[in-house]
Amino acid sequence: MPKVNFMATILNIESSGAPCSAALTSDGMILSHREDFGCRNHAALLSEFIKHCLDHAREHNMRLDAVAVSMGPGSYTGLRIGLSEAKGLAYALNIPIIGVHTLELLVSRVMFSSDEISPDTIFIPMVDARRMEVYTGAYNMSLTPLLRPCAMVLNAESFADLRQQGRPILFFGSGAEKAREIMETDGNAIYVPDAEGLAVDMVALAERAYTQSNFIDTAYSVPEYLKEFQATTPKHKVI
Repeated sequence: MPKVNFMATILNIESSGAPCSAALTSDGMILSHREDFGCRNHAALLSEFIKHCLDHAREHNMRLDAVAVSMGPGSYTGLRIGLSEAKGLAYALNIPIIGVHTLELLVSRVMFSSDEISPDTIFIPMVDARRMEVYTGAYNMSLTPLLRPCAMVLNAESFADLRQQGRPILFFGSGAEKAREIMETDGNAIYVPDAEGLAVDMVALAERAYTQSNFIDTAYSVPEYLKEFQATTPKHKVI
């Protein structure tokens, strides 16, 4: 087990959704970062972004203490790419990997986006899983799960028990827009469909995990898909 340095330098990698990003952080400070929101080639872009962050660390004589990576749920391909990059760095530099849950990352991003969020708020992140399905969960301000992460097919009664509590509810993420279209109108609900997790948002979660020595297995860890991958057969054109 590596010796914990409470001023850790961490490389953060996020590739679970449409954006692709990497960030170098130390003691809560963002030192270098790169993002792309254009849904382009994650494999090529992520390597470039990681190199940019590593070059910054090298130029300032900084040694990485850990690499943090989003573990899902999210894009099957994006998650595999991010975790593969993290494992390669961990092996090469002999440093641990921190696994960051994508839903908690989204909560952290939204939670710190405003000082006006009520401490009683229920946070419900939603990652689009196609059709009317989302990857989701529910959390309070301290990130305690009120609903464990799951794959859910949305309907008008989704989250009814939480919505009936009368507390402010934030629905956010790539699946929030279709939730707003199908779920009954609720005066306590606010929808933020354009919220996407980025590597710069991983700082608090990654540093907390590092100080607690909460690392994942470098060899055997796999992304948290929440449901099995279903390959589709390409349709043949009729001539």
